[in-house]
Amino acid sequence: MDLHFFSSLVFIVLLVNPKGVYGASFTFVNRCEYTVWPGILANAGSPRLDSTGFELPKDSSRSFQAPTGWSGRFWGRTGCKFDGSGSGTCLTGDCGSGQVECNGLGAAPPVTLAEFTLGTGGQDFYDVSLVDGYNMPMIVEGSGGSGLCASTGCTTDLNRKCPSELRVGDGDACRSACEAFGSPKYCCSGAYSTPATCKPSVYSEMFKAACPRSYSYAYDDATSTFTCTGADYTVTFCPSSPSQKSTPAVTETTPTIPMTGSSSTPQGSGSESGLTYSDNSYGYSGSVYTSSGYGYPDSGSDSGSGSSSEPGGSGQTMLTDGSWLAGLAMGNSATTAPCILLYVLIALFLMFSWHQFYL
Repeated sequence: MDLHFFSSLVFIVLLVNPKGVYGASFTFVNRCEYTVWPGILANAGSPRLDSTGFELPKDSSRSFQAPTGWSGRFWGRTGCKFDGSGSGTCLTGDCGSGQVECNGLGAAPPVTLAEFTLGTGGQDFYDVSLVDGYNMPMIVEGSGGSGLCASTGCTTDLNRKCPSELRVGDGDACRSACEAFGSPKYCCSGAYSTPATCKPSVYSEMFKAACPRSYSYAYDDATSTFTCTGADYTVTFCPSSPSQKSTPAVTETTPTIPMTGSSSTPQGSGSESGLTYSDNSYGYSGSVYTSSGYGYPDSGSDSGSGSSSEPGGSGQTMLTDGSWLAGLAMGNSATTAPCILLYVLIALFLMFSWHQFYL
């Protein structure tokens, strides 16, 4: 083996994985009429990003790089008050750290969540979940990737539409029915822990009507999990400017989508203020939202990290807080294709060096 052959191998690796060990960049944009404090929680086995929580003033942005195989969640904290030393709390989405940095702690519900798993040589999976309730408008957009790469999220101000029994404070956030009532029927737990027994409630249907592409209850995955390959992502808070908190209520638009079979990519068709999309694989009919076996439900409160296997699942992984993250069926994020290729290159380099030394 000569140096030319070794160089060719390096070129092939870069060709197969041009982004190297970096999976995607995440850019956070604040279009709200107020400051937002984003929180970041990496799942067990994923490294922390450059920050776990930071201040994002109005009309500002900040970007982070994430490695291939990274999985975790983002959310926005509102009404935060921090002193000169960085100590304080937030009115919504507080992570309980008492600091600007969340330091490995998750968001207290109700909160709007964006969840990601960056593919280990394959597709990225992402979603915006209202299963833990809602505190602010948020959308996710992919750029530079291949595939459908549809935008997802919720542009509607659900705080203005929230029923009194779910409302928090003076309309600061809107709780999920699970958090408000604690019933297994609403939490998809106990006798209601399967797609066959856990059905959408009047409350989840209200969320779904306002935000058709967001998770509205635990088994809403067929209409709410999105995929893209090799993209960078932008997470925008209050995507409509000025903030919808200061504008008239948005008219609800519920998509009418024919049931024409299932698709391995759960994008759908319909419309929402500021968002357009097409494809007919939602699996929605009337008031019933059917799961098509994608198996990435997201439910429960966001109180920590870690994972455990779900009996009866097919590669599905559930966090210890009871929630699910789209795409974990892709495999163990700790072992990625770039790492394997790197090990092969190191071995070949050592073999080449040994050969040259003993010639």
